[in-house]
Amino acid sequence: MSKVIFSNITKRFPGVAGATAVDRLNLTIEEGTLVTLLGPSGCGKTTTLRMLAGFETPSDGTITIGGRDVTNVPVNARNVGMVFQSYALFPHMSVRENVEYGVRLLNLPRNEMRDRVDSTLETMALAQYADRSPSRLSGGQQQRVALARAVVTQPKVLLFDEPLSNLDAQLRERMRDELRSIQLRLGITSLYVTHDQSEAMAISDRVVVMRNGIIEQDDTPLNVYARPGTGFVAEFMGKANILTGKVETIEQSGIRVRITPTVALTLPYGDHAYRQGDEVRCVVRPEHIRVDPEGTVEAKVRRVVFQGAHVEYLTDLDGQDCVFLDTDYHRTGVAEAGQTLRLSIDSRPVWILPQNKADAMERAA
Repeated sequence: MSKVIFSNITKRFPGVAGATAVDRLNLTIEEGTLVTLLGPSGCGKTTTLRMLAGFETPSDGTITIGGRDVTNVPVNARNVGMVFQSYALFPHMSVRENVEYGVRLLNLPRNEMRDRVDSTLETMALAQYADRSPSRLSGGQQQRVALARAVVTQPKVLLFDEPLSNLDAQLRERMRDELRSIQLRLGITSLYVTHDQSEAMAISDRVVVMRNGIIEQDDTPLNVYARPGTGFVAEFMGKANILTGKVETIEQSGIRVRITPTVALTLPYGDHAYRQGDEVRCVVRPEHIRVDPEGTVEAKVRRVVFQGAHVEYLTDLDGQDCVFLDTDYHRTGVAEAGQTLRLSIDSRPVWILPQNKADAMERAA
């Protein structure tokens, strides 16, 4: 078993302003799953990964791998593989020698070591490049060598420290899918660190959003995006309109929220009980708003941004900022700044955040 458990983990750096990098973190990574730590710079995600690797020691709390307490166990005794952002390949070694380096310290019989390296090279589609030096490989191929070197030791846990950040956009997307495919095939428990939201949602079984050393939300990629637990998560996970309003009525069809004097939405019941007059925040994703000549919402265009596949509009909705995407601009045309548009909002996927919870989270930041 290679389940990973962080229990009340805190990491303080004495003598540094804002010294608590991770604060009472509790996190379980189930065997064979890939969990991504996601958040802005300085949120504690890399420190958390480094504590699991053994490069940092927690100030408080315990870390277990497969039921074994590894909190104070040295790096080389944890059976953890790591793929670094910089790849960290040895330039004077061939691909085979780089991969082989990972198992030399295991003192395996020569035949077993050769078979394991050969099998790993085949799995990573690197066999044909075995005799090449890293300098003769593309960025994606170098990334696969780094991954091969990490998995050839058959680690209990595999760690990824922003492994795709050095690649261009198209290659990053291709390698993202490849890494996930390999992880699923090998079934290795994995912890992945990134600041890229789309990357996290594409590869993860669970996404853990962090800020200021604490976990804001730990959930499936779908729920983190569609059902954010806080205003921070809603805004961090892609674009979101956080429209403030008051509960006007509780109806059989849902909760009617007055956003502005001229705009009200009837929204599905969420996870909280609401009363008339409660202040709430409504999370409306841009893709759930569309231009509609028969729409009941009017918004004044403030800025137009052409994005190729769609046009992004920043509008004024009775004093509240509202962003939406128009994918049908080929047919409807592109509006100009200052123009008023009629819109429809699909209220079904709109998610409500209690106003007091969102405000408390902002004040705690």
